[in-house]
Amino acid sequence: MQDFLPVLRLLCGLLGIFSATLCVPLATSILGKEQLWADYALPMLIGMFAGALGFYRLRHCRQELQPRHGIMLVTSVWFLLPAFAAIPIWLISHQINAPIGIAPAYFEAVSGLSTSGATVLTSLDTLPLSLNMWRTFMQWQGGMGILILAVAVLPMLGVGGSQVFKSEVAGPIKDTKLTPRITQTAKGLWSVYLGLSILCFLAYWVAGMPAVDALMHMFTTVSLGGLSSYDSSFGHFDSALLETISTLIMLIASCNFALYFVAMRKRSLRGFWREAEVRATIGTLVIGGLIISLFLWWKNIYALPEALRYGMFNTISLATTTGYATADYMHWPIFAPMLMLLLSSVASSAGSTGGGIKMIRALILLQQAKRELIRLVHPRVMNPVRMNGDMVDNKVIFSILAFILFYTCSIIVLSMLLIMTGIEPVTAFSAILASINCAGIGLADVGPSGNYSFMTDFQLSICSFAMLLGRLEILSVMVLLLPSFWRR
Repeated sequence: MQDFLPVLRLLCGLLGIFSATLCVPLATSILGKEQLWADYALPMLIGMFAGALGFYRLRHCRQELQPRHGIMLVTSVWFLLPAFAAIPIWLISHQINAPIGIAPAYFEAVSGLSTSGATVLTSLDTLPLSLNMWRTFMQWQGGMGILILAVAVLPMLGVGGSQVFKSEVAGPIKDTKLTPRITQTAKGLWSVYLGLSILCFLAYWVAGMPAVDALMHMFTTVSLGGLSSYDSSFGHFDSALLETISTLIMLIASCNFALYFVAMRKRSLRGFWREAEVRATIGTLVIGGLIISLFLWWKNIYALPEALRYGMFNTISLATTTGYATADYMHWPIFAPMLMLLLSSVASSAGSTGGGIKMIRALILLQQAKRELIRLVHPRVMNPVRMNGDMVDNKVIFSILAFILFYTCSIIVLSMLLIMTGIEPVTAFSAILASINCAGIGLADVGPSGNYSFMTDFQLSICSFAMLLGRLEILSVMVLLLPSFWRR
């Protein structure tokens, strides 16, 4: 317990910081005269008071975070903060005579903070503006990870943030620092994220989207979250121009934000395009979109211009784990939605706001498979795995193999649990795959024309766990199950 006190101290501080972000929906409620301000003000004040009190009472529990502390803090934050974020959702659902239980409210909050984009709420068009603002704003916060922001302020809390950063950043290679100080790195990443957010908002607004809608959909585009304030998702706007802008932003956000930061510092994109992962990510998304578009045209679903419009947008949206929809692709031949869903597993870069196993892992695994094939023919040949000209350490390869094993086993086990509870197999498999990839939208009953509202509390809890597992990249959760992790 003594070893957990420094983590608990920081957890209290983060709760206080996160509680303060409820001022956004609170201000929206007041300005919109919704009479719901108390449902935001009360949790905000309680959270800020409890966080400040806990942080003060544990003020003497100061020490530099070790790797185990970073894992404990990251996992605790991502499991506990959604519980706090769910309180306003649960309260307001009773105020608007559409009550939901604790498990659905927690699911909605997890979906927001993990940038998954799944929802249990219906009639989104008629929900209070402040509630839609909170749902989408949660995704923006979760996009780069609330702990990355915390790293920037950890020195003010009296502790360094290196271990937290390494535990939170997505991808297999986490030790490379972009600046000498980890705080500067976090601030740099957030500056890129904020800059892209402003660009996205202005582009939506200038293209004709109302300012409030532009703000909410900016939150969920940059974060690759995909939650919308409309039941028809992005299709509500029925604008080819807005879809083109959204597609470009999703392509940008699917790449490693660290590379944008480096490009800004060097004032050159030359190194950016040299990265194998960037080329593979953009190539996979664009080629995948073209394949789906040409397939829809070949099957006479749409004329060629419409096939390109709907095929490219929906493919890139689902493959980047955003989850916007402009068409009910369940009416397309099953090849198209199945390929789109499978692309969501690999078509985002490490260090981006997307989910899945990340493109760099797929590239390294392909190199490893090629090396094993060559070794069968030439057993003594030295053929190291290389990425961007640099040799990949075997420990990185072993880590990726372990990740893929846990990733696959998690999908199988959780899908079978859903099937055991009575959900038909396609819905169960796609719901788990969409959850663990943080894509939100799946096939069949959880496709673009449906949502997760039909699920029981137990089924929603399974999907919530899958989303958190995917957001924490699985290994950070699995290591907590080891008895050796808890030994001093």
